[in-house]
Formats: sequence, C-alpha cells, structure tokens
Amino acid sequence: MNVLISGSSGFIGSALTPYLQSRGHTILRLVRDHSQQGVFWDPQQGIIDLPADANIDAVINLSGDNIARGRWTKQKKERIRLSRINTTSLLAGTIVCLNPQPEVFLSASGIGFYGDCGNVVVDETSPAGKGFLVDVSREWENATLAAQQAGIRVVCLRISLVLSGRGGILRRLLPLFKAGLGVVLGSGRQYMSWITIDDLNAAVDYILGNKSLSGPVNMCAPNPVTDCEFTRTLNSILKRPTLFRLPSFLLRALFGEMGKEELLFSTRAIPKKLTSSGFEFRYPGIEKALRHLLRLE
Repeated sequence: MNVLISGSSGFIGSALTPYLQSRGHTILRLVRDHSQQGVFWDPQQGIIDLPADANIDAVINLSGDNIARGRWTKQKKERIRLSRINTTSLLAGTIVCLNPQPEVFLSASGIGFYGDCGNVVVDETSPAGKGFLVDVSREWENATLAAQQAGIRVVCLRISLVLSGRGGILRRLLPLFKAGLGVVLGSGRQYMSWITIDDLNAAVDYILGNKSLSGPVNMCAPNPVTDCEFTRTLNSILKRPTLFRLPSFLLRALFGEMGKEELLFSTRAIPKKLTSSGFEFRYPGIEKALRHLLRLE
C-alpha cells in the first residue's frame, strides 16, 4: 500500500515507518520542514502540499504533543489538545478531496479515553470516563468525522503505554531501576495498559489490511498489570529489590494534574476487537515482554 504518515519522526513513528517498509508498503512522510524529504505541511496554517490526484491507499496520523513532558499548565494543555485535533481535522478534510480517496484512515487516540476505571475491565464498547485526557481523546476521535462521512474506513487507535528498548518510558526508567530506585507509585493497585512496540507495529499493519476493523481499536496487550506488578517484575528481572513507594500526595505535588491522570489513574483495558478478529500478540504477558525488550530472553 502507499501510506501517508504524520509523526514519522516521533517515538512510535520512527519504529513503525521502517517496519511498514519492511512489510512491502511505500511510505510518504508528512514533514514540517521544506528541507526534509516528504510532503510539506503546516497544521497551524492549515497547509498540506498534497496534489488532489495523489495516489494514497492509507493514511496514518500519529501527530501530537508529548503529554508526559512537563506539568500541565493551561498553555501546555492547549498545546496537547490543538496538536491532536487540528492535525486530525486537517488530514481528514484533505483526504476526502483526493481522487481516488484513501481506503483507510488510521488516526491515533489514547487509552486515556476510559479515564480512571479502578478494577473494571474496559473494551471498545465501554463509555468514556472523566478527565482532561478523556475530553482530549473524545475530541481527537471526533476530528475524523469528515473522513467517516465520506465513506473512508476510519480506525481510531486507542494507544496504551508503549514499551520499547530504544526509547519511551522504559528507557527513561531503566537507569533508576538498575540503581535500585524502581519504586511503586501511589498504592500500586492502579492498572496500566501497555503494549510492546513490536506488537503495536504488527497490529497497525494488520489493521491496514483487515477491512472488518473500524472505529475505536484498543492498542494494548491482553494482560494489563498493576503498577506494583510492573515494578516488581522489572526489578526482579534486573535482580533488584522493590524497596520504596512514592505516596500519591507526593506525585500530585510533583507533577500536578499530569501525575494524577498519567500515574495514578487505573485503566484495565483489553484489546477485544484485535483478539476477536484473530490478531495474535507475540508478547501478551509483561515478563516475557520486558525480557524481550531488554534482550534477556
């Protein structure tokens, strides 16, 4: 397939792009610098230099400001929101004018759509929760409406915590855990939904070719774990003890609203649509996943 992709230089995009190329797809990147190879775009100005007769089979939208970098000030929250909604709206409005239109539009969303669920298991049929990320995810997905109304198959990728040995949260945590400072956050009972970058890449390729999949799709492994389970598993693999716990009040004081929603909210999501359609995860369990990513298999 000829695939147009935004966010190709980001954490997920930089892994997904070469993977899709290895699977035989041709990638066309959206870039924000005229000196870079690809299709220039400026979402803030509503510009995409894409000819109306461009031969695009699929579009993957991964653009969005990093939600875990810095406190959520009023300005930061607005950047988070607009960086997702404006880019998605621009892409959706542009691709409906192409002739022929793309077959499928995969647009990133977040597992934060479900909010704080406690121990309740949620899937794609579950309602939205409450919170800033919930509102952002809802607006983000609604921004694909133009493509949906034009008859393009739209898939909203509700992406969970992505684990990779080459970047992201796991790489940032490793020095702390290796130093014996791997701590339980808050009560440790909050669930985290996660997925390896390997399974995420494979799932995206699978969705591109599976016409039965549309609407929201949870991009997470089938076995969510509590923060305590994750911490103890990683410490055990690294042969370190789990000695410390950071109280919830301290996390809120240090990180504010971001700490509450990103570190203390509990999301026990499962990938019902993926598994029901026949997709098989290579790394469904956290210990095997971590050993693979740390090259300890």
